[in-house]
Amino acid sequence: MRKTYLFVSIAFLVSCTSGSNKPTTEAVKTSDSDSTKHESLTYPYMASYSSDFEIGDAKNAQTLLALYQDWDNNTIENSKNSFADTDTMFFADGNMFAGSRDSLIAVAKRMRGQMGKVVDSIHAWVPLRSKDRDEQWVVIWTREYSTDASGKMKPKELQETWRFDKNGKINLMYQYAQLPPKMPPPPPKK
Repeated sequence: MRKTYLFVSIAFLVSCTSGSNKPTTEAVKTSDSDSTKHESLTYPYMASYSSDFEIGDAKNAQTLLALYQDWDNNTIENSKNSFADTDTMFFADGNMFAGSRDSLIAVAKRMRGQMGKVVDSIHAWVPLRSKDRDEQWVVIWTREYSTDASGKMKPKELQETWRFDKNGKINLMYQYAQLPPKMPPPPPKK
């Protein structure tokens, strides 16, 4: 089953990035103190999804932050209505979920139940709207502190990209993770 998830994930990512890498020229609006001017820039790549974003609906960020709070508090059931009827999640460990909201909540509760205390330290979030696709997204950066079965605290840096449907419901998420850098030992005393 895990191989199926991996294959589907790779196929999906390849299809998303199989666009042209030809240079593209776009008019970029820049503002200065007197007026708004348009500057034509040539990028070395063409975005396969979109390169035309603006700040999106802040209510989506509020929904996502409430979801994070419910995750930390182990009350994920409280955020059930934040999800669409069908959801897809791509996790940093290579696993994927695609299915109903009820199945997603059941899986999330099972995963969260295996963790001890969880605390997210949110670094930043940005609600975005893809103008050419008219899709709402929220990008969030956080450090998640969690305890394992032995009670050891494990920090993990996360960057997640969440898509919202026309009804303001989450229907897609991509997760990327990095372990915090290991600090070198202090230099020996002389």
